[in-house]
Amino acid sequence: MNPYRKDFPIFEGNDKIYFDNAATTQRPARVFAEMTAFNDTCNANPLRGLYAWSVEATDRYEQARHTAAAFIGAAQDCQIIFTRNATESINLVAYTWGMANIGEGDEILISIMEHHSNILPWQMVARQKKARLVYLECLPDGTITDEEIESKLTDRTKLVGIGHVSNVMGVTNPVEKIIALAHQKGAVVLVDGAQSAPHMPIDVRKMDADFFAFSGHKLCGPMGIGVLYGKKELLEDMPPFLTGGEMIEYVTRESATYAELPHKFEAGTVNATGAVGLEAAIRYIQEIGFETIMKTEETLTARLIARLRETPHVTVYGQEDPSKHCGIVTFNIEGCHPHDVASVLDTENIYIRAGHHCAQPLMKWMGVGSTARASLYFYNTEEEVDRFADKISQVRGWLGYGD
Repeated sequence: MNPYRKDFPIFEGNDKIYFDNAATTQRPARVFAEMTAFNDTCNANPLRGLYAWSVEATDRYEQARHTAAAFIGAAQDCQIIFTRNATESINLVAYTWGMANIGEGDEILISIMEHHSNILPWQMVARQKKARLVYLECLPDGTITDEEIESKLTDRTKLVGIGHVSNVMGVTNPVEKIIALAHQKGAVVLVDGAQSAPHMPIDVRKMDADFFAFSGHKLCGPMGIGVLYGKKELLEDMPPFLTGGEMIEYVTRESATYAELPHKFEAGTVNATGAVGLEAAIRYIQEIGFETIMKTEETLTARLIARLRETPHVTVYGQEDPSKHCGIVTFNIEGCHPHDVASVLDTENIYIRAGHHCAQPLMKWMGVGSTARASLYFYNTEEEVDRFADKISQVRGWLGYGD
């Protein structure tokens, strides 16, 4: 039995299989406990009051920032901006750095595998600034070749937006190589780490990322809290994304001066409870250790892919090597719409994702309208994988397609 199952209240007393971890992970009891304790003992606005509860709330909020900074190897806490999620983090960069630094005729380079969150903001910038959006194409298994990277990076490239791990293929993109080549061209690089931060160690300084975004709800934390890391010199030069309370130093009738980093980008009352929950989740993951997480995911993924590949009428997308799927197994069953597959599995208490996964350009490139996706995490088990695979082998029959 998986030793971590007991930490998650949602799994108690039922036989439900949760294979939608690439969308949202489950939360251990300690995350709920820390958030409840915060609300029960020091529920007050951080950064604003001089009384004890507000001071304690401020300390807890800034401690969460420190923990998030250490988690991804940031040099200073002020490089960590709390947002609602990775989507908001990317939009913050697009509306501030992008609108201020990208001009007519410039190029924005992204990959065909990007989540819509890392496409739509750059479409907006390109449209408004009369810039050009350029796509890195991939091979059928999701690989982006060196030749493709080198041919698409030009002297006109101002920004590269690249997902660290594809939420469809599960492939880990060569971000360090892309960043190094982009910097040679004078381009800035934003890494979407929503699918990587929960599954592997991150070192933004070693990576040399200019920006790095991730979400709390994908790494056992609460919804509504995300992180944007940025190099200090870039963040200091960027205008604020939102204006209002707390992000100012001084306001007159005509003008204002903005607060220092990171508060310049955190207007209004902050999600302190979410930050406390995120910190608890990060500490929990650190206690388990990425070596354990990665080993468990690789074992489960290899077992699942092997079972699906031996099942007639099933196509598995992505690389042959299960260790290069980051726990993501995307597939289709011949003759069966993915929504029907997900609905049928739901009646068996098996929860997966079906649709275009907010990656419609990739779906079109793959020649499919949608796919089914099972995504695993360290609290899943081999027994769940086997039960899932057994049910998959029966789906065509249940839907009236024979064997």
